[in-house]
Amino acid sequence: MELADILSEESVLVCSGLKTKLEVLRTLSERAARVTGERADAIFAAVNDREELGSTGLGNGIAIPHGKFSGIKGVTALFARLDQPVEFDSVDDRPVDLLMLLLAPMGAGADHLKALARVARILRTESVVEQLRSTDDVARLYAILTQKLAITQAA
Repeated sequence: MELADILSEESVLVCSGLKTKLEVLRTLSERAARVTGERADAIFAAVNDREELGSTGLGNGIAIPHGKFSGIKGVTALFARLDQPVEFDSVDDRPVDLLMLLLAPMGAGADHLKALARVARILRTESVVEQLRSTDDVARLYAILTQKLAITQAA
């Protein structure tokens, strides 16, 4: 699974003015609703329910919130770069400014895990993270995330 298979340029956001984790999750859920045709409140509930089990903040300013719910046809990703980091209860207690939201159908065990692993590998690559933090251009962010080189370097 390539990131380009589950992430579209329309699913890449640069967000400003968000102050809390809940605001970030609501904003991502609203965009996800536009991309998937599903209801924003259902997406938010799935993601927030998962977040209540434990933070998806991985450290180094990165989070991968995710959730499963019925209705969605396949694994879908959204990426957000925040202009100001927000507290996210991350494992290293650092605020988050880079997020990849993953949504999956209820029965998508293996695909969901493959997507999580792929995203984690990409976002663990220092050069990719530096590039993502250096631009607020949506097309450039999408290109950085979907380049074959980033996936190769991260493996």
